[in-house]
Amino acid sequence: MRALVCKEYGPPESLLIEERDDPIAGPGQVLVDVAAAGINFPDVLSIAGKYQVKTPTPFIPGNEGAGVISAVGEGVSRYAVGDRVIFNSRGDAFAEKCVADESMTMPLLDGLSFEQGAGFSVTYGTSYHALKQSANLQPGETVLVLGAAGGVGITAVEIAKAMGARVIAAASSQEKLEFAKAAGADELINYSLQPLKETVKELTDGNGADVVYDPVGGDFSEQAFRATAWHGRYLVIGFASGDIPTFSANIALLKEASIVGVWWGTWAARNPALQIQNMQELAVLIGKGVLTPRVTESYDLDDFVQAFAAITERRARGKVILKINSK
Repeated sequence: MRALVCKEYGPPESLLIEERDDPIAGPGQVLVDVAAAGINFPDVLSIAGKYQVKTPTPFIPGNEGAGVISAVGEGVSRYAVGDRVIFNSRGDAFAEKCVADESMTMPLLDGLSFEQGAGFSVTYGTSYHALKQSANLQPGETVLVLGAAGGVGITAVEIAKAMGARVIAAASSQEKLEFAKAAGADELINYSLQPLKETVKELTDGNGADVVYDPVGGDFSEQAFRATAWHGRYLVIGFASGDIPTFSANIALLKEASIVGVWWGTWAARNPALQIQNMQELAVLIGKGVLTPRVTESYDLDDFVQAFAAITERRARGKVILKINSK
């Protein structure tokens, strides 16, 4: 099979496409002929050797995709050869074939393309877990989403709105904000032009946001944390800006606010039953048309450098996809 391989840590340009042996599905696993795979910011960190868990080289990056099952391992009962599925894996998704655990696989929903399915599990899984389990978001609360047009940000806008929240979308350009508005955002903040903390306070009558969803980090994080309401919950999703923020502890004290880390992949592995329940609930929302996976850029596997650039240059709106098997 053809696979995108990281032989040494570095930029996307250092990756190579190679022929590799086909993987084999073990007990409780399925083998998927990958039609499309989703690129996420952690993939950028992983190939650079900067992710929280450092994967030894050489390895095949990629943690989510969609395709057709070509083999099932011992004990698999929910799937059969020929089933069209969405999967989440522990790497190896940027290849023509990938093995995934049965518990981290779900049917490709009717009406979704392989490309839409490939961008579903990580972004929607992260945002739903963050808002449901980590923040315990309640109807009527206000959610501030930073990086609101990005891969996870746009799903947070959609999901928060579906959960009955008022959504304030913050992004760096008007084009990105219009994208977030189309996904359901109630209020828009261009933090390249407007002061973030003061604008959030104005939009909430001085109360602040009940929940902050931050996949960006960097300079705006403390402003966003200072803009939380009493008992506000600040969700640490990631650091797309490249800078990990630090906070003054007195901000949390004065508001009785919480800083909550969100690491969906590890949570899902530790809580498989809850993970399956979350995915089933998301499937219902997509089936009803409440949520719509947004793929804005897709690239052939051979064009992986351009695909990664859409992430590293922070110009992506919605999901960036690698097309693996065109059949």
